[in-house]
Amino acid sequence: MSRFAMMILDGLTAAGVPAELIEPRPFFGRFRLGGRFIAKWLAYVDKFVLFPWRLRRRLRSAPAAVHICDHSNAMYARGIPGIPVVISCHDLLAVRGALGEQTDCPASLTGKLLQRWIVAGLRAATVVACVSKATLEDARRLVVRGDGKPKLDLIPLALSYPYRKLEADEAQLRLARFPLLKADTPFVLHVGSNLRRKNREGVLRIFAQCKGQWNGLLVFAGEPLSDPLRSLGRQLGVLDRVVEFPDATSELLETLYNCATAFLFPSRFEGFGWPIMEAQACGCPVICGDRAPLPEVAGDAGLIHPVEKEESFAAEIIRLTDPEERAKWSAKSLRNAQRFSPERMIAEYISAYRSSGARI
Repeated sequence: MSRFAMMILDGLTAAGVPAELIEPRPFFGRFRLGGRFIAKWLAYVDKFVLFPWRLRRRLRSAPAAVHICDHSNAMYARGIPGIPVVISCHDLLAVRGALGEQTDCPASLTGKLLQRWIVAGLRAATVVACVSKATLEDARRLVVRGDGKPKLDLIPLALSYPYRKLEADEAQLRLARFPLLKADTPFVLHVGSNLRRKNREGVLRIFAQCKGQWNGLLVFAGEPLSDPLRSLGRQLGVLDRVVEFPDATSELLETLYNCATAFLFPSRFEGFGWPIMEAQACGCPVICGDRAPLPEVAGDAGLIHPVEKEESFAAEIIRLTDPEERAKWSAKSLRNAQRFSPERMIAEYISAYRSSGARI
């Protein structure tokens, strides 16, 4: 969530609100003794032992408010007495998974303890700012105490990079830098990771249903495909039409969004669905699942279907190969993306700080 934290810091600074970013620094976590397991626990010492001490020292100057930008750090709220605390809650999928709910986020014993600690921290906040209506409903059910606190606000995310629709010539010139893609070969795009909730298996199956009717490619940006996913692609007969861009830069993503026939996002569970608004800001039509909050983000510009009905996703891809259809949904996407300006988000956070009692 460092990207989001920097958005908040830069936005507040631009709005004339003094702000400082404080985050854990690696000390014990720098040591790589005993493999990844030991390194992970040494990093926990930095995060849960050293950083709270450093945070308390920094708060002696009594800032107007503290904004915890990632709800997974909510436990720090319990050690901040007398100062309004606002926490950004991006999702409660891990909390729900720890409670036994189906979110594709199973939890170990220590994971369940951590999620309880996070919930306790959220309950200690003055304001919990939820990024979607779906997350707000989860927070109302799982976080709000009997006295009606903390206060819940709905503050949707904003674009973290100035994604935009490029002129056709510029988009094709950028695309020419990547020999894996040819200017005359269309493609459908997915951005994400191999987490089960991202449903990359579904992406491959959906694309396989198009292969006989369309000569396009399937582009994955983000985490490289896992061996099981490659095996599935091979079984479906589409692996030779798959192109991967691991660790894609924002500039490359902007190029891919602009040039793709469609953005395919059949996720099973999401806290928000950041790539949806990124794609729409570039005028790329979005085909996504009906699981909340995806329809909330996609708005009337989304081509939305039940995740289980993969044939409907495939039909939409074929539909968007018609230039007129793509142009129509591209225009809708650009209009919907205007809802997600950084200026709007920062103004709503400043309002949340003031509602918490902070004198800003």
